[in-house]
Amino acid sequence: MKNIIFAFEDDLPKYKQIYEQFKLLIEQGKLNANEQLPSIRELAQSLQVSRNTTLMAYEQLVAEGYIRGEGRKGYFINELETLPFQVTLSSSNKKPSESSNPILIDFRPGAVDQKQFPLKTWRRLYNQALTLPESFQYGEPFGELCLREQIATYLLQSRGVRTEADSIIIGSSTQQMLINLGNILKSDFPSVIVEDPGYDGAREAFQFHRFSFEAIPVQETGANLSQLEQMKSRLIYVTPSHHSPYGVSMSIQQRHTLIQWINKRKGYMIEDDYDSEFRYTQQPFPALASIDPARVVYLGNFSKSFLPGIRLSYMVLPQPLLKVYKKQFLYFESTTSILNQFTMAKFMESGEWSRHIKRMRLVYKQKMHYIVSELKTQFKDNITIIGEQSGLYLLVKVHWDCSEELLIQQASFYGIKVYPTSIYFVNNNTDKPIIKLGFTNLTFEDIKSGISLLKKAWLKKLPVIINSV
Repeated sequence: MKNIIFAFEDDLPKYKQIYEQFKLLIEQGKLNANEQLPSIRELAQSLQVSRNTTLMAYEQLVAEGYIRGEGRKGYFINELETLPFQVTLSSSNKKPSESSNPILIDFRPGAVDQKQFPLKTWRRLYNQALTLPESFQYGEPFGELCLREQIATYLLQSRGVRTEADSIIIGSSTQQMLINLGNILKSDFPSVIVEDPGYDGAREAFQFHRFSFEAIPVQETGANLSQLEQMKSRLIYVTPSHHSPYGVSMSIQQRHTLIQWINKRKGYMIEDDYDSEFRYTQQPFPALASIDPARVVYLGNFSKSFLPGIRLSYMVLPQPLLKVYKKQFLYFESTTSILNQFTMAKFMESGEWSRHIKRMRLVYKQKMHYIVSELKTQFKDNITIIGEQSGLYLLVKVHWDCSEELLIQQASFYGIKVYPTSIYFVNNNTDKPIIKLGFTNLTFEDIKSGISLLKKAWLKKLPVIINSV
């Protein structure tokens, strides 16, 4: 083998680029099994790099089983079938393997803008909560009254939901609330209708109680409710304000269709009002619980809109379910921090919560517009952007015949971490891979740099010329 030429990029270490090029050639079968590679010295001279650079590339290939060293003889290509770390690039629902490459830009959904967090205000109110005698007790099993009162006021003002503090249950997360709720529903409601695609965490919570599933298909344009009449379940879980993951909102007509259907079935609807605070083009539609509180269980949380680590969620229960729930869980301790509950109550009472939401809505709207602009500039017609009207992430549908796993893996080679959407699908799979990009904790510079590197990872042809003898 001779005349090896690599066109190096400035963004990645040279040893990593050498490693990637050889790995690709081996996987594509362009280098034959048992073929000898150039020596470390020869390759360094050919590429005009240091010996240490080529050594590091070879060591990585040896570690992953692509090549082997045979003492003084040199390095040789391994049989492809025997590669212990060979990855099958398919569009299955398996999560891609973690990359050992350092992460430069993480498009993580669910993070919050750390620089915009009201740290001083929260710390001051938290210190005040520490002076309360009640903070040194275990607290109420269903949540502190002061916080439940503030949530009731907020839901009326922001979502049109009329409820009393007594009907509100405080918990640590949406999943935890669904697990508890499933415990009191499973005897009368053995099956549940879920969205496909839909929030995988909800399905896991229902699966915990061995509910059987029926699924309503959701497209990029919205849910298809035409199949509801043929379904047997009397329990349905939906994310009407900001569908997970498509981000589309249910129209007012669809909401009334669901209300009429659930009343006809005499069942219950679980409304996860996920991301309802962040809509950028128009005011959100009324919550389902504001239309028919007797048949709707309402779920909300402070994780996405404020701080994931605060572990505060809440649930509004119709009276028949409320009585059963309180009887079932009366002697269970609260799963949430009493200090965080007192602090959040003060935060809301002082008006800081409303100010925070208004401020973050503007911040996230600007970031959403910026990432959309960068994606359109860099990728043009090679992608379709989904969900740019609301929420804290967007989806990118890639118009190539490749797998989701390959896209994620290629991005990781450039230090970019992006996220799958296959985990949300049950049967309603898409024709092209869709990648999830969060942006809330990134600066404008991070977004620009990340999208630029993503373009190189996905679009740029690999610049390799190898002549074999």
